[in-house]
Amino acid sequence: MTSSFDLILTGGTVVNHDGEGVRDIGVVAGRIAAIGNLGRAAAGDRIDCRGLHLLPGVVDSQVHFREPGLEHKEDLESGSLAAVLGGVTTVFEMPNTKPLTTSEAALADKVRRASGRMHCDFAFWVGGTRDNAASVGELERLPGAAGIKVFMGSSTGDLLVEDDEGVLSILKNTRRRAAFHSEDEFRLRARLGERIEGDPASHPVWRDAEAALSCTRRLVAVARRARARIHVLHISTAQEIDFLAGHKDVATCEATPHHLTMSADDYARLGTLLQMNPPVRDAAHREGIWRGIGQGIVDVLGSDHAPHTLTEKAEPYPRSPSGMTGVQTLVPIMLDHVSAGRLTLQRFVDLTSHGPNRIFGMARKGRIAVGYDADLTIVDLKRRQTILNEQAGSKAGWTPYHGREVTGWPVGTMVRGQKVMWEGEIVAPGLGRPVEFSEALAPA
Repeated sequence: MTSSFDLILTGGTVVNHDGEGVRDIGVVAGRIAAIGNLGRAAAGDRIDCRGLHLLPGVVDSQVHFREPGLEHKEDLESGSLAAVLGGVTTVFEMPNTKPLTTSEAALADKVRRASGRMHCDFAFWVGGTRDNAASVGELERLPGAAGIKVFMGSSTGDLLVEDDEGVLSILKNTRRRAAFHSEDEFRLRARLGERIEGDPASHPVWRDAEAALSCTRRLVAVARRARARIHVLHISTAQEIDFLAGHKDVATCEATPHHLTMSADDYARLGTLLQMNPPVRDAAHREGIWRGIGQGIVDVLGSDHAPHTLTEKAEPYPRSPSGMTGVQTLVPIMLDHVSAGRLTLQRFVDLTSHGPNRIFGMARKGRIAVGYDADLTIVDLKRRQTILNEQAGSKAGWTPYHGREVTGWPVGTMVRGQKVMWEGEIVAPGLGRPVEFSEALAPA
């Protein structure tokens, strides 16, 4: 075992594949080099973590950071600032920017913009379209690519492939797991009349549960035809949980904190600040998604951080845009659920670190293990704190959880052995790098 380290984190409770226990972590050249009692080892630096829990770095595999083209809402730097303030060490960013991320050049531009500027590590989803369907197999293997993302229901941006044959043309060329926004565009168009001017509570009436369920059923059928793997984003209905339980061979799925925490009752209080695609629905759907968490059907958590300015959100429904901030509050909101007994800390780690590692094939991330990047989310499970708009790192400057008291708080964020955030302060410049994926590594 190495006897000298660049850094040792001492006395914290490590949560990993070996359970929970007080252990030291030794870091060399940005990677974990030893786990155990390192009290006699030499180190260039030590961080006292007594009373804290050390989790594998939290991965948020669905964020919208709006750059290029929509930087007045967010940019890669500000979005990643919000991420590390919230204990998130890695993000996968979405392709509905301007221009769309649908080509090798657009992806390379994002990687260039992000490298050494973002505060966390990153990958970018590439939008799948009819025009690039034949080349998605090459696009998904490019440096910095998280995979292919397809919108089957319209949302922010211009990416839409609503028909089965269009989806099939993409999936038959993918080899990695492709991600989907699953709402039936044909049903959404037919139900436009269900929207009530000025009433955001009509949003889940228009974009109803059947629109989500019918699209997910279609998507799974197409995936089987293509012999492809799929990932269904932001599950919003109890029925989708029940359906996907029977199709885990081809389909993984994601839940979001807002679908697990809020319900349609909150439209009266939050109005358009709660407006998302797919919508927050009634409490029965929320409980169904929790059932998916408890039964292991849900594979990962993602925030679907999708910021808009308060001025934009103040437009009367349905002119108001769908989307809310979330990357900074994912950890504290879900730790509060841990405190309340809704899920275990081990399950939280499974959803935010081990799950992304497993289903996306992340190289050297998602575990506290020797040889892995020293990405750590350091939390105080007993700290009670109130979430406030004033804490926001996002340009948007607001959160739907403003004023909510939680138990459990991110104290520190470490990216590849570098302390990036500590006690709410940014303590290092941007050092983000693109994530590597085992299925996209260049041949030796």
